[in-house]
Amino acid sequence: LSTLTEREAEVIKLYFGIEGDHSATLEEIGERFNLTRERVRQIKEKALRNLRHSKRSGRLKTYLG
Repeated sequence: LSTLTEREAEVIKLYFGIEGDHSATLEEIGERFNLTRERVRQIKEKALRNLRHSKRSGRLKTYLG
């Protein structure tokens, strides 16, 4: 996650429930950051694209597809 911006990393952590007890919906994340659900989805997709193309993505392919 270190290759992502702070906001991208936080969205990914919340969405997948990393460092938390449950995964958050796009709407819940949007409320936290004062963003629309669609904008959160766009940030999430961009972050996942960046992770997939990262040089260190080998271990993540199992989770990201």
